[in-house]
Amino acid sequence: MNAATFISKRIFSLSKENLSSTVMRIAVASVSLGVAIMLVSIAIVVGFKNQIRDKVVGFVAPLHIQALNQNESIEETPFLYDSVLKARLDKPFVTAVHPTANKAGIIKTDDEIQAVVLKGVDSSYDWGYIAEHLKMGECPQYLDNERSNEIVVSKIIADRMNLSVGDDVRIWFVDNDMKARGRRFVLKGIYETGLSECDERFVYCDLSQIRRLNGWWNDEVGHLEIRIDEKVDVAEANRSVYFSIPPELVSYTAMESYPQIFDWLELQDMNVVIIIALMLLVAGITIISMLLIIILEKTSTIGLLKSMGASNQLVRRIFLKRSCRILLIGMLIGNVAGIGICLIQKTTNIISLSLESYYLSSVPIELNWTYFAMLDIGTFLVWIVMLLIPTMLINNIRPSKSIRFE
Repeated sequence: MNAATFISKRIFSLSKENLSSTVMRIAVASVSLGVAIMLVSIAIVVGFKNQIRDKVVGFVAPLHIQALNQNESIEETPFLYDSVLKARLDKPFVTAVHPTANKAGIIKTDDEIQAVVLKGVDSSYDWGYIAEHLKMGECPQYLDNERSNEIVVSKIIADRMNLSVGDDVRIWFVDNDMKARGRRFVLKGIYETGLSECDERFVYCDLSQIRRLNGWWNDEVGHLEIRIDEKVDVAEANRSVYFSIPPELVSYTAMESYPQIFDWLELQDMNVVIIIALMLLVAGITIISMLLIIILEKTSTIGLLKSMGASNQLVRRIFLKRSCRILLIGMLIGNVAGIGICLIQKTTNIISLSLESYYLSSVPIELNWTYFAMLDIGTFLVWIVMLLIPTMLINNIRPSKSIRFE
């Protein structure tokens, strides 16, 4: 045990009833609270970003391909999904390609009317995401050689139109000659993802229905949804796909499809930065004040140590060692408290949210241990640097005056 450690253990104590011990306990509480708040903030924001991103990607796929034109309407320009395009999309990171098409329509009942977008999918479509969010019924099983009239609607649409599983649903369309045409469908399932931008609009149907309504060939599609390996960067994958497809087609990402959602998520990062900065500042000021008070209270001790030959560096190390110990105690308590709160919320979902406003029914939590470790290390280093400021006062303490201070 070196001299600085030995002396610091003898002259400091959290158990004694004096001013310095009281200030140290306040510093421990401040550090604990700051660390806990920072950990919880990071866990919530990471959970928000990942869960909402998964919702968007699950609904619309990471990448899309559509015809390159100036058509801004719901009605899509068809293109051929033939063997040549399939070969160009045969890439190691592509896990699935789903032919789809959208068409605007109107659901009409005796009492209600609702504008919707039919999303046509075929037998190869992966219903995994929708199946996880089904509230009633089941997902249809479409066949390539048979046209199905089964559809899946969102809970929002079903509630507005007073629909239940098994009901007949009449949907009206307007063709190119501005003539209205009606089609009868059967409600097979009701889903709820929480993404109001999607739930309020989309109705799943057989792609063959849209091909027939639009007069398309069997190998024509409105757009392609491309699923990719989760380990692959989306932007890089999109760039690779873009330069592989014919010039009359264009690819884009889910972020480009729903920029308002991803922009909102980016704002959450700024909120976390502000919270962390405030916690670092508040707790840092507290521990600086603590060290200043301890130095003032131990002025005579500092003078005595200097009179016995202790250097300024040794005395500063004595105070820094005790301050580091207080920091570590506070950070340990803060980590236990912060991670404990996260685990309670993750397992019980005790704190709920408005699904319409936040896209989630409860506060999301994701325990990213890498982020937690980086936060702890970075926070500790910042506070150590801040503690160097008050220790500079030790250089100005003179033994001849400080010993008489007591």
